[in-house]
Amino acid sequence: MNTIELSNKTAVVALGGNAITVPGQEDTIANQFANTRASLDGIVELARDGFKLVITHGNGPQVGNALLRVELARGKAPILPLGVLVADTEGGMGYMIEQSLQNRLKKDGIDRPVITIITQMIVDEHDPAVANPTKFIGQFYTEQDARLFEETRGWTMKADANRGWRRVVPSPVPLRAVEAPLIKQLVENGAIVLAGGGGGIPVYIDSKGNLEGMDAVIDKDLGSAVLAAEIGASVLSILTSVDNVALNFGKPNQKVLESCTFTEMKRYYAEGHFPPGSMGPKVAAALKFLENGGDVVAITSFKNARKALNGEAGTRIVRDR
Repeated sequence: MNTIELSNKTAVVALGGNAITVPGQEDTIANQFANTRASLDGIVELARDGFKLVITHGNGPQVGNALLRVELARGKAPILPLGVLVADTEGGMGYMIEQSLQNRLKKDGIDRPVITIITQMIVDEHDPAVANPTKFIGQFYTEQDARLFEETRGWTMKADANRGWRRVVPSPVPLRAVEAPLIKQLVENGAIVLAGGGGGIPVYIDSKGNLEGMDAVIDKDLGSAVLAAEIGASVLSILTSVDNVALNFGKPNQKVLESCTFTEMKRYYAEGHFPPGSMGPKVAAALKFLENGGDVVAITSFKNARKALNGEAGTRIVRDR
């Protein structure tokens, strides 16, 4: 066992989108619950080991479905803005994970309360990303429809990998979570808190000092890193569909990473090993968390959450000593 010294036993566990929705599988509620239950093994191990836990999760497929429902209901029901849809999915998915975890903890004889906190994430309304939307959301359209929607709905549309045209929205950098002090208090008192779903609901502070929503999305892993730093977590565990991070992924000289330091991973990131559409955001979030005082980041599959912290599985990134 290759353990490391932690400054505390508080961890933020970021569940990838495939914890609930599996590509190629019909996205029914029954399947979503089944997938959720199957993704909890590593989290339960951490709870049994005495970790204070915050669980975050992605919501890309769920927001896409919610947007589709809005479009199908156009002219028949009021249009819901993207920020409200993020809040809706944060609540609905939080319910699924919360209930599934409550039942599992009860079955395993672990007495820990579980609660979902709808989380607002403050961003800068002048973030350069606001003027340059890049995050694809929703369904595919023809170029003709895309041009029409730009004129009639004010959308920004871009071609997506020759598969059609899709709406793009800003993805600003998260600065802090409005509810972080409450989340920290609950965690310190033993609750397992589900928070920051989908990266959190993007909001900014207007000229009067009030919170105001924004039609944007926040990267889930980067939001998790910010929240982890705010509550003083020592561990950020990013759970996804693969066991390890790799250099030269998919090439003959591919190299699996098992353990490295912040400085080493920062160099690999700068060398372009991690594309923006796959492992890039996860590595960027890991570096952000360690830069802000975290002890260790584990990137691995759902089943290996606890093993990765011991150096027995996954990729573990530690801060420089």
